Amino acid sequence: MAMIDNLEKMLATGRDDAMLRFGLGSAYFNEKQFDKAIEHLSACLEHDETYSAAYKLLGKAYYQQERYSEAVEIFERGLPVAQASGDKQSQKEIEVFLAKAERQK
Repeated sequence: MAMIDNLEKMLATGRDDAMLRFGLGSAYFNEKQFDKAIEHLSACLEHDETYSAAYKLLGKAYYQQERYSEAVEIFERGLPVAQASGDKQSQKEIEVFLAKAERQK
């Protein structure tokens, strides 16, 4: 949790950008605090709608909460972003999780 504490302190000082929000979202995701992950990953995408890894992780956070429709929506928005940026890893993961989420809907 030290990493989360440090990142939260940075946010509290007024720094607020896509990279910081992605870091927080990722750290909360890894701690299985999916509500907080969703909050920060959504904020990341408000700062930078081309952040393909944020779509991937945000969709996964919704998926972990069994919010499959929201996961599908995020994955569908993120897939063309990952393709356009050449982010093959995010693209592959989004495709896999999109298929899983669609089956759960």
